Amino acid sequence: MQLARVIGDVVATRKDDNLAGITLLVLQPIAADGTNAGRTIVAVDSMGAGVGETVFFVRGREASFPFYPTEVPTDAGVVGIVDHWDLG
Repeated sequence: MQLARVIGDVVATRKDDNLAGITLLVLQPIAADGTNAGRTIVAVDSMGAGVGETVFFVRGREASFPFYPTEVPTDAGVVGIVDHWDLG
């Protein structure tokens, strides 16, 4: 899992039928200190996150697991919304 900040959403009028009703978010991966860490990505959202929130996401086949038994064609998915974190 990796942390990211939601910086936007994607509106697509034509997409795979298995993506119908699923929100697509633009994520900026971040490091533990909150700085940007890599390129932006588009991810499916299973948690109802919104722009400005910090989330954690997974990549690979696991990104589609929250939508089982539907096989969502994705390689990144939001699986949690972060309330806060502490570096101790």
